Amino acid sequence: MKNIFSKKIFISLAAIFLTLSTWATSPAIARAYDNPDLLPEQQTPIIDLARALTDIQENLLAKDLEQFETETGWKLRVLTQFDRTPGRAVKDFWGLDKNSVLLVADARGGNLLNFNVGDGLYQFLPRTFWVELQTRYGNQFFVRDHGEDQSILQSLESIKTCLRQGGCNVVPGLPREQWILTLITSVLGGIICGFAAQPRKPDQPFSWQWALIFSPLWGILFIAFGIGPVVTRTSDWLPLIRNIAGFLIGALVAYLTPVLNQSSPSET
Repeated sequence: MKNIFSKKIFISLAAIFLTLSTWATSPAIARAYDNPDLLPEQQTPIIDLARALTDIQENLLAKDLEQFETETGWKLRVLTQFDRTPGRAVKDFWGLDKNSVLLVADARGGNLLNFNVGDGLYQFLPRTFWVELQTRYGNQFFVRDHGEDQSILQSLESIKTCLRQGGCNVVPGLPREQWILTLITSVLGGIICGFAAQPRKPDQPFSWQWALIFSPLWGILFIAFGIGPVVTRTSDWLPLIRNIAGFLIGALVAYLTPVLNQSSPSET
């Protein structure tokens, strides 16, 4: 028993020694996370190691970010990387603080975008804003259809727009895919409301009691998932009108289904 215990201690010490020796003999790995050699000689708000932006886009964006910082005091910085990265060295290079946002674009992950956000921004742009921003503009479908450059530029434009207007709880703009989802939930809410409102008695034109009982279900689908995302992301009336019309049509079709079935002529 004593020999087994001693052998376990020896194996543990050997594993620790090998781990420490690997760290000590692998300076290249350590430099990969803090490599100031990749930093430019002159100060610039963009380090485009992955060449995601064209020269014209990079020059225009650099001037725009510098002007935005002068006007508002918020510091926006962009780092694109693929197989090389300066790592933590960018923090001292740019002087990142609580009023800074670092956008990191790296195509090796499932999502192109990652945001390092200073604590001073969370009272204007909550954590849910950054999650939605990442999933909207950094997902593989958006990058495939629009390119890495548009993913970077449009996400930065959303950040600047929200900071200029004093903050946002959600990302501005209503993508077509998201609007279609709100339309589907609106129609589904109308169908549930219409079925619930079908009369249960011969002399009853409208069963408001059942419609009221099912109101939490169709209300969540229509108001929370159908109307809420639209009015919080855009001031355009057209998608709102379409969702309301979808709800009414779904409710009307579901409500009239028994009447249509009863009025259909029977075969003789």
